[in-house]
Amino acid sequence: MALVSEFLGQLSLNIGTESKYPTVVPALDFDPDRDASRIETAIKTKGVDEQTIIDILTKRTYSQRREIAFAYEKRAKKDMITALKGALSGSLEAVILGLMKSPVQYDASVIRGSIQGLGTDEDTLIELLCSRSNTELMEIKSVYKELFKKDLEKDVAGDTSGNFAKLLLALVQTKRAEPSAIVDFEKIDSDARALYEAGVKRKGTDVNTWISIMSERSVPHLRKVFERYRSYSPYDMQESIVKEVKGDLQNAFLVLVRCIENKQQYFATRLQEAMKGKGAKEKMLTRVIVSRCEVDLKKICAEFKANSGQSLQQAITEHTKGDYQKALLSICGPEQ
Repeated sequence: MALVSEFLGQLSLNIGTESKYPTVVPALDFDPDRDASRIETAIKTKGVDEQTIIDILTKRTYSQRREIAFAYEKRAKKDMITALKGALSGSLEAVILGLMKSPVQYDASVIRGSIQGLGTDEDTLIELLCSRSNTELMEIKSVYKELFKKDLEKDVAGDTSGNFAKLLLALVQTKRAEPSAIVDFEKIDSDARALYEAGVKRKGTDVNTWISIMSERSVPHLRKVFERYRSYSPYDMQESIVKEVKGDLQNAFLVLVRCIENKQQYFATRLQEAMKGKGAKEKMLTRVIVSRCEVDLKKICAEFKANSGQSLQQAITEHTKGDYQKALLSICGPEQ
């Protein structure tokens, strides 16, 4: 059945070892049959009752949405995702259909979209590959193969080139060490010195050294390496990247370092970028909010407020409208 293929990779729900700060949590008093019945009525209503669809699907976790979809198929003898596609359109459709995928399926689909067709959306590809944990990347590779019958590594290699390709492929190869309870000060020092000697200290950059250290060491280790780096270099790691490399490679290294230092702050900055000036870059806004709502969106909201002085909810109210705005605000939850 169509529904089953939509839920390939449903077991890949492990988000990695990071602490979770979701805004979307399991609904209490959950009844998938009742929800399915309400959604069926909302879709059949003349003009479609979008509010009911928003109220239900933005307040259920992915695993609960899955149960609703199975209950819907049983009662309506139709695939719920196909029904939602027919009933909704535009930005609201993108949000709701995004929520109907597991976090890993959603990431795999976004990556596929960024490398499919004419030209590559490097910005999106960098965001996804440089911000996901080792565990998440392993799951994405597996689900990518299930969904698209293609190898993520080969697709990335075919769509990028040079040192930029080398960095992305090093991340996709998931060789990053697991965090250790033991702090190896000697290794921290030698990695910090190696980063300095491969970049700022010499003429030209030994990019391979940067790639191997930044793609193979654990995140807690790298945080300490970047602190130690300041005792060798007159610049911090981000400033050094800007001085040493250019273009997509610079962008990828910067995103990687920002995510290692403070991932939620990085995503808060992405949301600010998405809502600069009039209107909003809806694809970016939708992608960050949908992909992080069961992971760390609560923490991203806090970082957003600390960075910009206004809440994410206020910014969404200013820069979006209609049902799309209602759906995003519902996913973000009340201001903390």
